[in-house]
Amino acid sequence: MSICKKILGGLIALGAMAPPTVAQQGKPNIVYILADDMGYGDVSIYNPDSRISTPHIDGLAREGMRFTDAHAPTSVCTPTRYAIMTGTYAWRSRLPVGVLRGYGRTLIPQGSFTVGSLLQQQGYHTAVIGKWHLGLDWAVKESHRGVLNPSNPQMNEFGMLRDMDPEHIDFTQPPKGGPLSLGFDYSFILPASLDMEPYCYLERDTLIELPTAHTPGNDLNTGYTGAFWRAGKMAPSFEFDRVLPTFTDKAVQYIEQQAKQPQPFFLYLPLPAPHTPWLPADDQRGASSAGDYGDFVQMVDDAVGRVLRAIDSLGIGQNTLVIFTSDNGPYWRPQFAERFDHHATGPYRGMKGDAFEGGHRIPFIVRWPAAVKQGTASDALTTLANLPATCAAILKTGIPTDAAPDSYSILPVLKGETAVIPGQRAVIHQASNGYLAIRQGPWKLIDGLGSGGFSEPQSEEAVSGGPAGQLYNLEKDPQETTNRYQQFPDKVKELRALLEEIKKMQKTH
Repeated sequence: MSICKKILGGLIALGAMAPPTVAQQGKPNIVYILADDMGYGDVSIYNPDSRISTPHIDGLAREGMRFTDAHAPTSVCTPTRYAIMTGTYAWRSRLPVGVLRGYGRTLIPQGSFTVGSLLQQQGYHTAVIGKWHLGLDWAVKESHRGVLNPSNPQMNEFGMLRDMDPEHIDFTQPPKGGPLSLGFDYSFILPASLDMEPYCYLERDTLIELPTAHTPGNDLNTGYTGAFWRAGKMAPSFEFDRVLPTFTDKAVQYIEQQAKQPQPFFLYLPLPAPHTPWLPADDQRGASSAGDYGDFVQMVDDAVGRVLRAIDSLGIGQNTLVIFTSDNGPYWRPQFAERFDHHATGPYRGMKGDAFEGGHRIPFIVRWPAAVKQGTASDALTTLANLPATCAAILKTGIPTDAAPDSYSILPVLKGETAVIPGQRAVIHQASNGYLAIRQGPWKLIDGLGSGGFSEPQSEEAVSGGPAGQLYNLEKDPQETTNRYQQFPDKVKELRALLEEIKKMQKTH
């Protein structure tokens, strides 16, 4: 059987078709679409000067609520995904700084609370289709068992091995610690980013095809842009330019099947784009005015459109909560902004990886016709860690007292009852080098000098008589041009104290 037939037929075993029905009253279907490295300024409804057209995402905003002050907890992908799943900032985790690669071990310990397990317990059928990037416990060959010994120098203090040597892995054995052990009934995933080996799909935590082939990599001298991917193992039938369409096909098929079932469903759809490799389809190439990156963003918009059409055509749109957002800011260097006259972060400074706003301020749109007034906008400060508490509030259920300490419900904002998120005193952002930034009201404190990410300089040494960190008033200075650290020492002291308090906090729900 061909790999395509395997992919398109994989969902049949989910269960026999039942007569059409609607989700249980009061329990909306939930579809969470997460773009990968997509900027605030890439979406045309956020940025009128965008050189990219996003009509489907714009339409979603017109039919729901658009947030203008939403943030990824971290400006790179793995830790943001950890926070989405657990409601916990990743600097509290076994991997307090950095990201996993494709052979990284499972970051979320088995038995942990996740938004998937919460919804399973509330009667939902749960699925993840897309880029996982939270690690898998790949089977280890008998001759290499020692790599998992806690005394291994590659293990961190939390017992976390960030990456494995693929020669130590037995790919004939299914890995453990995947989505099925973390609250999902069905999974169809890429292990990590589309530019990281192994290049293969896993369905229900099992490889569809062994990664017995090898790719030499592509566009290796582009500075991690263009059609870049690293060398490594791949499945023989793997096609890089078919990954985004494949995930979209699977998502639509899943929605079509679950719409006919009596139970509500949760679909987590972490798209692999527009993260590198930038691989627009032939019929999309040149469609934007921002090069291959812009064309790839427009393919993401088309994927969102297909998912929305599936939901609406099945008559389940009224009671389906759809969230569209991104895991962090774009990897869009200054020379690209100049070349294409496109500012992927909109008016904000920095890019992916940075503590600056461009690294973590993201599009965030919610459509739920049964509860959210269409065509509305909110400037409520929010973060992607708030998903678990929001789902719990919608379902009028609780969260274990030792779980999701950084998650707060945005439901009162969605319903128009409040302008701010109750109980949330501040939000914390993390840069790729570990810098923490705390935001409360208009004030933002960064606990270091430099971007903390990919913008130069990443870090700077404090000089005698100079500031030791950065303080910005985003209401007056949204571009973060003027460091007020020395001008407002009391505000610095106040925010530092609050940051330390939150770091030590164990919230009860």
